[in-house]
Amino acid sequence: MPPSLAISVVTCMDSRIDVFTLFGMHLGEAHVLRNAGGVVTDDVIRSLTISQRQLHTRDILIVQHTGCGLTTFTDDEFTEQLAAETGMRPAWRTHAIADPAISVRRDIARLRHDPFLRSDTRVRGYILDIGSFTLEEIE
Repeated sequence: MPPSLAISVVTCMDSRIDVFTLFGMHLGEAHVLRNAGGVVTDDVIRSLTISQRQLHTRDILIVQHTGCGLTTFTDDEFTEQLAAETGMRPAWRTHAIADPAISVRRDIARLRHDPFLRSDTRVRGYILDIGSFTLEEIE
């Protein structure tokens, strides 16, 4: 079923984030895509493209947050830790975040220029203060 508000939300897998409460929405009103950090990856773009092209969504909201675990290490540190423990480096990146606001701005730019998303896509980004559960819009 297409979501009734034609919205997709990309956010972190952090279990403290209740997307529907955060935006005053109900089940069935939005697609919610979650991953570590709520970052835009190739797989997120794949899902957003399907959401738009097959299920008619138009708006994308990116929500990253304060206190995210992805701010506690770097890609290189994590990769080297995995290599030391397993003998192999992963083929993927963690997309570790130094500053959530910079990360959101980059993800907004990436989505606004992605050739597979509809040209009329509206993209907005936010930082959620996980302590007060308040949003700051990132321009």
